[in-house]
This record gives sequence, structure tokens and C-alpha cells, in this order.
Amino acid sequence: MNSIQSLLATDDPAFLKRREAYLERLTDLQARRAEASLGGNAKARKLHQDRGQLLPRERITALLDPGSPFLEFGHLAGADLYEGVPPGATIITGVGQVCGRACMLIVNEATVKGGTMFGMTTKKHTRAQLFAWQHRLPCITMVQSGGGFLPDLANIFPDEGQAGSIMYNQVKMSSEGIAQIAIVHGPSTAGGAYIPALCDEVVIIRNQGAMFLGSPQLVFAATGEVVDIEPLGGAEMHSRLSGVTDHIADDDRHALAITRNIVAHLGELPRLRWTPAPPEPPLRDPQELHGIARIDAASPTDAREVIARLVDGSRFQEFKQLHGDTLLCGFARIEGYEIGILASNGELTSQACAKGAHFISLCCQRDIPLLFLVDSPGFKSGDEAERSGIGKHGAKLMNAVANADVPKYTLITGQAYGAAYYAMCGRALKPNALLMWPNARAAMVRPDQAAATPTQPEQVGSSDAINWARHLWCDMVIDPVETRPALAQLLDMAGRTPARDTQFAVFRM
Repeated sequence: MNSIQSLLATDDPAFLKRREAYLERLTDLQARRAEASLGGNAKARKLHQDRGQLLPRERITALLDPGSPFLEFGHLAGADLYEGVPPGATIITGVGQVCGRACMLIVNEATVKGGTMFGMTTKKHTRAQLFAWQHRLPCITMVQSGGGFLPDLANIFPDEGQAGSIMYNQVKMSSEGIAQIAIVHGPSTAGGAYIPALCDEVVIIRNQGAMFLGSPQLVFAATGEVVDIEPLGGAEMHSRLSGVTDHIADDDRHALAITRNIVAHLGELPRLRWTPAPPEPPLRDPQELHGIARIDAASPTDAREVIARLVDGSRFQEFKQLHGDTLLCGFARIEGYEIGILASNGELTSQACAKGAHFISLCCQRDIPLLFLVDSPGFKSGDEAERSGIGKHGAKLMNAVANADVPKYTLITGQAYGAAYYAMCGRALKPNALLMWPNARAAMVRPDQAAATPTQPEQVGSSDAINWARHLWCDMVIDPVETRPALAQLLDMAGRTPARDTQFAVFRM
């Protein structure tokens, strides 16, 4: 397999100008990440620490294997949606290694509004659970929540994908042998009490953790009974009398040590179904992606230059190179894992769609994961395109994408407009994960098309990566240089699940 020959001149003024503009976008991303990672304001964090508690992200660090990465999901969820709530939607979710095993961590951010749940909180929680379910990852929930934010109850309580789904997902995963573990770090009321009660094993912290369906205030309002937190739902009561909890700890660190012991006794670690090759760095420096990635509609990117900076040894075995050249297809490796790549290189044509469907069928036969690199203005339109069967061939590609039962990952590197967003494995076609670079944009209508329609300006401007992240339409916005390690973690998790046979729907030939 030959390495891609790069034609890029990194001293070219156009490259340097694009890189400078891109670094400005990264500065904004890093600032938003920092705001999310900080949690609540200084007063709230100090109050938390004065009680002798670790901050939520300190708990994560203490639980994970030393030096292991934490792949965070929904870092910017809810950004600018709720007054006084920083990005993150009062909960932290992500995958990390605990005793050598990948686990999904779901952590109430108690320094933000007391860990109160908003609509976006429940959406983020359930998204984390669905990813864990798909990859059979144990779930470790660190509970310290004031319950639901009542003014947002319509987005918390009644519908699928909200609080009830959190509980449903827990018990269904448990029924399939996917471990559910909870640590009760602080007072947790109503639904916050059911979350640990529905787990397989529960750790609670003495004189700190508490769980009750009705708080002391609610008990007094309903019955006139005056009762303190500890006898109503404290650690001693639940560990000695009710039996709701299984382990009692002295403080946060003790609870996290107990939890590591629980994970250490979950049985055999799942084995990889693939044999990775020794990983190699790309021949082309991934840092150069900052000067390659699209920064506006008028700055197209050569997909081969992107691939050359993502794959091992910059090697790419291209499939049907001379046919349907607006969609590149081929085999490569990322950190040793074999993967089939479909990369946009212009408008989707009939030839490109048929080629993509053919390539996907090969990958499904060989149990090779798929990576969609998306930078497409949409499907080709016009009389010639219609006569060539663009509708038929586009449907063929969507059929193949939707039904491909191998791990699928979507990375929007530039633009994703119209039905091309769906055909290149948009969220509705259920990729294992959907990632975006900070320059990425996705919308139903291209800005140049929207200018000729009665579309509102705010609708046109709602397509940037930060907006997708705040609504949790993507799982994460990443710096291009983070792409390889993120994909390697994702592929490792997927490779520890059983292979599945693909059954395609009827292809319109």
C-alpha cells in the first residue's frame, strides 16, 4: 500500500493565512472547554471543598487508572441555553479506564446549581447510556443532585429520552449483564435516589451521601413530621436498615477505592475481535491540518491531504480511484486498527453514491469499521443528475450506510449540507459516534441557497459546530490533532463487542 503523496506547501501564504484563521477558532474552543471544565463559580467550588469533598472532575481523576485518557462526551452540551449554567448541562459524561476496563462515567456536576437536572442534562445522560449499552461498557454514576429543575419539567419528565429513559436504560443494561454501579456522594432526592437504587452495586459515603424519595422538607410539608437527613436517608440507615446501599465509605477517596475494587471483580476483560497492526504515525504532520481544514465555503479541501495526516504511515489503499471521484473510498489504519474510509471530495454524484454503497458492502463482509469524513455541499442537482438516477443511487448509499452493522464513525471536517449529511452517516443513521472539527458546519440548506429563500437569518447561522455541540447533535468537537487518539479509543471499545451480520434492505438497481 503506497503512501499518499502530499502536494501541500506549508510555507505558502494561503496555507499560513488559513492556519492563522483556524487557530483563532481553536482558541474559542479551548476557552469554552475550560469554562465547562471549571464547573460552578468560585463560591460553589469552595463550599464543596470546605465540606471535605473532591470536586467532580477530581473524582474522575482519582477513579481512573493513572495516566489513562478520558474521552469526554457532550463537553459543551447546553452552552448558552440556561442562565447561570456553564457548558456541560450540570453533568459530566465520558469513557475512561478503570482497572484496565473501559467504563462510562456519568457524574453530577454538583457545583453547578447543585447538580440540578435540566432537559439537556437528561438528554446527555441518556446519550451516554446508549453509547455504553452499544459498547457493553459498565456504567459508573457519581450521584449528587438536587433533582429536576422544575421550570424545565416538560423537558425532563414525560417523554422518551428523558428521566424515565435513564431508569429504563439502567435496568435493561443490567438485565444484559452490563454492570451498573453508583456512588452516592451527597444528598440525592426523588429520581436522584432511584438512579442508585436501580444499580447492581451502590457505594454511599458516611455523613455525606444521602438518598430519599422525599426530602426532609417534603416530608414535613406532606406529613408534618420533622426528620433529619441522616435518619431519613443517610449512609448508616441505608447500609444497616433499608439495604438500599451495599458499601459504606468514609470519604470520596475511600468510595472511589471501593468502586475500583468492584470493577476489578467484574470478570474477564472483553477481548478484541480484530488484530491491530503496530501503530505508526502519519508521514505527514497532523498539525498541518490546521492549515488544510476548510474555513469558509470558498476554501475547499483536498480529502487526500486530510487522510494523509490521519492514517498510519499516510498509507491509503484507494478503491475505484477513477470512478465517482467526488467520494474517496479506501482502506487504511489508524493507530493500528484497520478502517474503511469514505471521504467527501465534492458534490455526491450518482457514480459516487454507487461506489460508496459497493465499498460499504465490502467492509461489512470483512467486518471492517467505517469512517465517514464529511465535507460535502450536498447532492448534485439538475437535469443531468436526475437522468443519471441520482435519487436512486443516493437511496442506495443511504440503504448501505443505515444497514451497515459494523462500527461507524462520522467526522464532519468541513461542511455537511442537505441530504448529503444523512447519506454520509449523520446522527439519524446512527453512527457509533459523531465528531466535528471546530470549523465544521452542517445544515439543511447551504448559505448560498438560503439567501435565495425566505429562510430566517438565524436559521442559516445555526449550523456551526458549537451550536451542534450545545444541542448535543454531535458527541464532541475536537481539535483536528485529537482525531487519531479519539478514534483509536473508539475503535478499541467497538472491537470488544461481538461482530454482527449485516442485512441490507432492497437495493433499487
